[in-house]
Amino acid sequence: MKPSTPQGTRDFAPDVLRKRYYILNTIRSIMERYGFQPLETPAMENLSTLTGKYGDEGDKLIFRILNNGLATPDKIEKTRATFDSILEGKNGAEITDRALRYDLTIPFARFVAMNQNALAFPFKRFQMQPVWRADRPQKGRYREFYQCDADVVGSTSLLNEAELLMIYDQAFTALNFPLVEIRINSRKILAGLANYVGMPEQMTNITVAIDKLDKIGLDGVKKELTERGIPESGISAIEQFLSIDGDNVSKLEQVAALMGTDEVAQQGIAELRTILDYTATLQQEGSQNQIMVDLTLARGLNYYTGMIVEVKCPSVAIGSIGGGGRYDDLTGLFGVKGLSGVGISFGIDRMYDAMESLDIFPDTVIRDNSVLFINFGGADERYALQQVTALRTAGITAELYPDAAKFDKQMKYANKRNIPYVAICGENERMQNIISIKNFLTGSQEQYTITEAIALLKP
Repeated sequence: MKPSTPQGTRDFAPDVLRKRYYILNTIRSIMERYGFQPLETPAMENLSTLTGKYGDEGDKLIFRILNNGLATPDKIEKTRATFDSILEGKNGAEITDRALRYDLTIPFARFVAMNQNALAFPFKRFQMQPVWRADRPQKGRYREFYQCDADVVGSTSLLNEAELLMIYDQAFTALNFPLVEIRINSRKILAGLANYVGMPEQMTNITVAIDKLDKIGLDGVKKELTERGIPESGISAIEQFLSIDGDNVSKLEQVAALMGTDEVAQQGIAELRTILDYTATLQQEGSQNQIMVDLTLARGLNYYTGMIVEVKCPSVAIGSIGGGGRYDDLTGLFGVKGLSGVGISFGIDRMYDAMESLDIFPDTVIRDNSVLFINFGGADERYALQQVTALRTAGITAELYPDAAKFDKQMKYANKRNIPYVAICGENERMQNIISIKNFLTGSQEQYTITEAIALLKP
């Protein structure tokens, strides 16, 4: 059998994982700086927890898990009897009542609902775990991929939105991304658009179509709106809305004039103005990232109720690398009313692909262990082990090649591993109580005492 991985999944070799850890650790340190706490939830959730939360299109992408114990005649018959209904989109609990998590937000809401009495609100958490979607694999899109979320629940303050935008700003700056666009809009403005069109009941259909603007263009959006029952007059009004342009202040002024006295839309406009005012104070000096109002941004998930955000890097054609928004009603899905939330998500896999394409990973991330000791065997091996122990005690990554193999073989191993330093502890070094260290980066080789070696190699 030819070994392979399931379509849409990947193995991560050591050199890839180092880069992924670099991304995750950079983001983690920034989130912790803002007071976010770590959280993990199970890979699978009850199917009832997930279905109905992502819209009809999202529900189709949920990976259902076959129940255990089907290898008995009665359960096999039940499986056959209900399989057709599952293919039609209905759930048969005899076959499946669990699913792999689709994202981290709904499991987070479920966790809050279950632990509300033990949590201190506002509760700020970050979570870094894989999620699964039965999507069609393509460049930048996988069936198994990592999400990295930060959420605040239990507060309606717009300062939360502003600080989450700053986490984006500082994370992409720290990762050496070229200019990124942090695009924001409000679902309240989109609700006002549906009112302006005169079809408030069509808000979901309108936002789902608008959300595809980047993929299918304006003509494609107009066609989809027609198919969803929006009349020509409504489509013309939506086209007028989508044509609004200018800087942030100008866009909000134009949409305020267009929406007139619509209370919901005007509330969304006022909220965006407040958020932008906060970010003007919070944004660190020297940041080049753009926080921009994008009235075409819709984000098709049904649970967003306020600000929505999406991050793109114009330097690479890979789609959004982050997104999120306000979801006032999310915990109400689990019987906990009155807990407003807002969150963002980093697209770790797309970020990795973008950083590879842009070649912006630091050289230090790519390197392997700090130093490899050549093994000469016998008394030299014991002496080398003593030096390895001393370096490890000092916090330096060091290892001894496990066999007294040919010198050339050991050097080739170090070179293939991209280990920057090779330490030689032969008879001469052992007699003088020193270490010879070859720097693979410069090609130089010098002799050091253990104290000098620690000073040289200390990270």
